[in-house]
Amino acid sequence: MKKITLKDIALYFHVSISTVSKAVNDSHEISRELKQRIQEYAKANHYKPNKLALNLLNRSTKTIGVIVPNILNYFFVQVLYGIEKVANENGYNIISCISDESYEKESKTLEFLDSGTVDGLIISLAEETQVKERMEGLREIMESQIPLVLFDRVSDLIDCDKVIVDDFEAGYKTTKYFFNLGCKNVAFVSPIGNSSVGKLRLAGYKKALDEAGRPYDDRLVVNFTAKDDLDLIMSFLLNYKTIDGILGLDEITAVKILHIVKSRGYNVPKDVSIVGFTNGQLSQYVTPSLTMVSQHGKFIGEKAAELLIKRIQNPDIPFETKVVKTSLLVRDSTKKLQ
Repeated sequence: MKKITLKDIALYFHVSISTVSKAVNDSHEISRELKQRIQEYAKANHYKPNKLALNLLNRSTKTIGVIVPNILNYFFVQVLYGIEKVANENGYNIISCISDESYEKESKTLEFLDSGTVDGLIISLAEETQVKERMEGLREIMESQIPLVLFDRVSDLIDCDKVIVDDFEAGYKTTKYFFNLGCKNVAFVSPIGNSSVGKLRLAGYKKALDEAGRPYDDRLVVNFTAKDDLDLIMSFLLNYKTIDGILGLDEITAVKILHIVKSRGYNVPKDVSIVGFTNGQLSQYVTPSLTMVSQHGKFIGEKAAELLIKRIQNPDIPFETKVVKTSLLVRDSTKKLQ
């Protein structure tokens, strides 16, 4: 059955569309008798307002758009949970989208969300966007005066509210932790080498090496993509020299490393200590349980949503950047060497 529109109702009553709109929205500007007749007719014919049209008219959707680069990374799941919690508490819904690390997909999503669909946006940039430094889509969002918050993977090329993790300190402190355990050769294994986050953690790793008077060995730094064979890459790494510490830059990578290392006959943590990033369910229930760097994803999501809603309500306030510190959750995959 064809949906009835304001225009259909207006034609039936021989009045303007504006009059019908006011009547269905219970405006006092319409006479009580006409208003009642229009409302009864609309109800009898199952009229439903066009929410998008009303949103464009009212300049409010009570909806927040969220774009994350990878939903398989538990960190982003935690962030989404935090965003949704604060959004719901403030009467907002969220539309969540995945860029899948693609600049093109991210751009198309931004184009869609720039059409009056949302009141504001929360985004963590795709790795390809950061590599290309292509910020045209975000600039168009800013020019459209749509409030924007960048989190985790951000860019200095865009002036907006941001929530970031102190990734440099995380890389630095975690590497120092390995040295304090007595580790001599610490490998750095990253699936996000081209992102701002991966680069900052690597810079922290290098600083810890420098402070400890240890030479930087680029063969101990492994950057890989989803297309690469991590099993083969880890074989080359383990055959290169005696590795006694491995830092994996996300949870799934750390779990895979643990499996590969154990399958090669190494004892974890007696022979090799392993630390990963993001405190998810996987890391707690593998054997041995993994020591992890927690980025406090839920808290980051809550802060990002709070900043955005504050910006929506007060467009002219100065931009803020909130920095979140990480925590090391020590479990069974790390042990002080004798």
